[in-house]
Amino acid sequence: MTFDDSRRTALVSLGALAVGTAALAAGSSHAATTAQIIPPGGQELGGLMNRLRRAPRRRDFTTVPMILQQSDFWDNEALKEIIAYHGAHKQVWDNTNLAGPWLNLMRNSINAQIFSFGHKDFLAVSATHGTAHLALFDHVIWEKFELATLTGDRFKTNTLAMPKPAPSAFARSEDPDSVFGPVGDTIPALQERGVVFLACHNAIWEVTAKLIASGKNPDHAAHEAVAAELTNHLVDGVVLTPGIVATIPELQQAGFHYAA
Repeated sequence: MTFDDSRRTALVSLGALAVGTAALAAGSSHAATTAQIIPPGGQELGGLMNRLRRAPRRRDFTTVPMILQQSDFWDNEALKEIIAYHGAHKQVWDNTNLAGPWLNLMRNSINAQIFSFGHKDFLAVSATHGTAHLALFDHVIWEKFELATLTGDRFKTNTLAMPKPAPSAFARSEDPDSVFGPVGDTIPALQERGVVFLACHNAIWEVTAKLIASGKNPDHAAHEAVAAELTNHLVDGVVLTPGIVATIPELQQAGFHYAA
């Protein structure tokens, strides 16, 4: 993979939110911590969000190998739930450009699918790699490893992972200042609406190589240890895969429509 710089829940009544608090799973696993805004009638989507919230996320690695050959190195249970999603309408987005309109495009797709076409169970999945993958690391990693340098300093901090307070009731769907408008172009806001963000082990490995090569390795740790630390600091709710390029065809085989 190369970097391309160019390029949970209960049903709600109309106008209300389905608000749920996610808890840490047993042991070192954890899941999403956002509330949920699932369309009325979105039983399949709501069910998936509940299952993903319960699915373990292992984030206690000390080292990880270059190629993942054992499923306990990625979020296998959560990924299986996504691949097996029974909703009739589902889309996988091949997102590679951190500075591109990828969050905006997914929000627009969700809005049209739900409000225009009436597909309440529509599922959007972000197959995240390339520079876009930097948005999936939390602020601890951004600060420690100075990830802004990998963006050409176009992003001083990870603003895409910062929620912005905004109305989120379905009755406000025509309000441009609600989560249904541009203010909703953040990872937490889209997660609230049921978007699943997939992380890529291969991207993590390559980010690690860039950090080590540029001297951004304050602990002078081995490649396998730095990659493990990055993995342990993925944004809550993200689903780790062994590799996005290999996962996309798995999703396509399961009926996901591809969007680049």
